[in-house]
Amino acid sequence: MSDRPTQRPVADATTPRAGLQRLLNQLNTVMVGKPQQVSDAVACLLAGGHLLLEDVPGVGKTTLAQALARSFGLEFSRVQFTSDLMPSDLIGVSVYERGSERFVFHPGPVFAQVLLADEINRASPRTQSALLEAMEERQVSAEGQTRPLPTPFFVIATQNPQDQLGTYALPESQLDRFHMRLSLGYPDRAAERSLMLGEDRRKLLQQLPAVVSPLELRQLQQEVLRVHVSDAVADYVLDLVAATRDGRWFLQGLSPRAALAVVRAAQAQAFVEGRTYVAPDDVADVLPKTVAHRLLPVPSSGRGAREQIQALIHATPLR
Repeated sequence: MSDRPTQRPVADATTPRAGLQRLLNQLNTVMVGKPQQVSDAVACLLAGGHLLLEDVPGVGKTTLAQALARSFGLEFSRVQFTSDLMPSDLIGVSVYERGSERFVFHPGPVFAQVLLADEINRASPRTQSALLEAMEERQVSAEGQTRPLPTPFFVIATQNPQDQLGTYALPESQLDRFHMRLSLGYPDRAAERSLMLGEDRRKLLQQLPAVVSPLELRQLQQEVLRVHVSDAVADYVLDLVAATRDGRWFLQGLSPRAALAVVRAAQAQAFVEGRTYVAPDDVADVLPKTVAHRLLPVPSSGRGAREQIQALIHATPLR
């Protein structure tokens, strides 16, 4: 695989890229010892995708989601998903107002630029599916009318492992709408000591300023789209996608939407690392994070999705 530069280019203090570096630095003061996960989460949002954070309770999923929303300076709402949450609790409902003698629609929390869907897999499948249209079309249909959502619109969802009590598996159609799925894991000893003895995370979150404006975010997203993807790298992505469809590795292969998600994630990773081109290493790095939640390994493999993807990468040479 190709070599990467050891040092990022220095950005002018007034450029959107400089704001990106300040954002990464700020997030890493909150998420101690998780620079790679922070970088991946930022890359996901720069690629314009929704983010799924999956891990055991208490490792910082909600903290990261809130820190991302605050640091990007976007309108934010949070919904704690529970078993009795109804679709109307997300989308909104029309209420009859006696003064005007008509029904008036009251928007739900989905009408925000960032929706934190906390513990999304504790809600029923019916409520989970209420997010599908919003995540894909950036709009919702309620009571016979289609209403656009704010721009940009991101869903940052957290979920607990499916073997925990009170959880429901997300439907495949909804999993496919998440650009990336990340896990934080337990902190190392030094990071956990810092968390134990340092400032309370909730207090830190309340003090976080917005370091990237919505306009700068849009500019950064446009720069991500301009990151060069060579023909060789494009063929490498196509080879990997084709391998998922041959029945040897997975029960069902990746869709064209998933292939595009891989390319966008690789462009975003290269951009965050300060490069104007996508390297094959970028594709290999983002592939498990971008498609593992979309794939089911063949039963005979005896591997999980991420392990199977790594085996597929090793078996698929770069032309």
